[in-house]
Amino acid sequence: MSVYYSHSEQETEELGRRLSEKLPGGTVVAMTGGLGAGKTAFVRGMARGMGLSCRVSSPTFTIVNEYLGPRELIHFDMYRLGGAEELFEIGWEDYLNRGAVCAVEWSENVEDAFWGDEVRVSIERLGETERKISIEGAELC
Repeated sequence: MSVYYSHSEQETEELGRRLSEKLPGGTVVAMTGGLGAGKTAFVRGMARGMGLSCRVSSPTFTIVNEYLGPRELIHFDMYRLGGAEELFEIGWEDYLNRGAVCAVEWSENVEDAFWGDEVRVSIERLGETERKISIEGAELC
C-alpha cells in the first residue's frame, strides 16, 4: 500500500490522474472516504488521466455516470444502495464486461460485488484541505 498526502483539491485530482494513466480497461477502483473527503475530485483526475474532457460530477442520485472518449470511465456512487444485490440489479456485470475502468465511490456498501483484484483507494480527511490518500493494488506512474 502506498500513502500520499494532498493539500488541495487540485493535488487530489493530480493523484487520480497519475493513477488512471496506466490502468488497463476493466479495472475496478473501489473508493472509500467520508462525505466531502474528495472521492469525486479523485475521479475527476482519473478522467483527465484517461484523456476525457467531460464534466465529472458525483452520481449520488443517478447511481452511475458514464464518461466516453478515447477510453471509457464508469463512475458509480453506492451511497444510496443497500448492498451488492442492488448493484447487480442495475447491471454491474454488464458494466464490467464492457472493459471500462469503473470507479466506485462508497465501495464499502457493495463489498460483496468485488473479487479481490480491484484497486483500493481510501481518502481520509485530515483538515479543511488536507487528505491522506492510501492506494492499494496499483502504483502511480
